[in-house]
Amino acid sequence: MAFNGGEGRAIDPTKAGEWTKSFREAHPGEIMGHFFGRDILLDLLNQEACQGIRFYYGSDGNVPQLIAVGADANENDQLGPNRIVADEACPCPTSCSQPNILNS
Repeated sequence: MAFNGGEGRAIDPTKAGEWTKSFREAHPGEIMGHFFGRDILLDLLNQEACQGIRFYYGSDGNVPQLIAVGADANENDQLGPNRIVADEACPCPTSCSQPNILNS
């Protein structure tokens, strides 16, 4: 199946809250999210032939990381010269929203 840029969909916030609560309960006190600014996300999306962004989980020692890379219509990561791989996202905690259904 080829990517066309329409993948993914909005989900009910209550369901999202249940999923994030389940994660927080399984991983108390750990990083529960990452924030990427619009500039890096737009840089990824504006790459030639980019259909969306794939996120990878990683770790730097014991610190969870979220890696973002553009993906093309053939479902391939856009890697190589003049391509962007993003990290340096702001972790939550410490860069968290006010308490809400997704984080408390």
